[in-house]
Amino acid sequence: MLNPSTAPSPQLFSPLSDELVEAVNLIEQANNWQDKYRQIMLLGKLLPPLAPEFKQADAQVKGCESQAWLYHYTLNGRHFYLADSDARIVKGLIGLLLVACQGKTTEQIQQFDVKQYFDRLGLSGQLSPSRTNGLTALAQAIVAYTQDVGT
Repeated sequence: MLNPSTAPSPQLFSPLSDELVEAVNLIEQANNWQDKYRQIMLLGKLLPPLAPEFKQADAQVKGCESQAWLYHYTLNGRHFYLADSDARIVKGLIGLLLVACQGKTTEQIQQFDVKQYFDRLGLSGQLSPSRTNGLTALAQAIVAYTQDVGT
């Protein structure tokens, strides 16, 4: 998974839009699970889809119930990711992870605590065990890319 044979152009890896960051703020501010869920789904719609040629088996994140693909690029000591999923809720959860990690340093990403982040957003205990496992797999893949100096 850490070295897909075909990767998107480096120009596609960029900071996230303010709209995505604001969407995460709306999730944090939502008062109940239904509102948070709706906001997560909307967040997923804001992420650009991966082109079909990049939905390769060697870019898939293992451990996700749904299909999810993750790519990484390092620029000036900062890590950038492209990701997609075939499930809308997973794509929204990916968006949450990208907002937390996009453009961060290796140290910042390696110190990222996904459980604490989801506690802060009010999402802990709301996701099914399989979604939680998939989310953990995605977070671990993001961290793993920071340890793979060849990418």
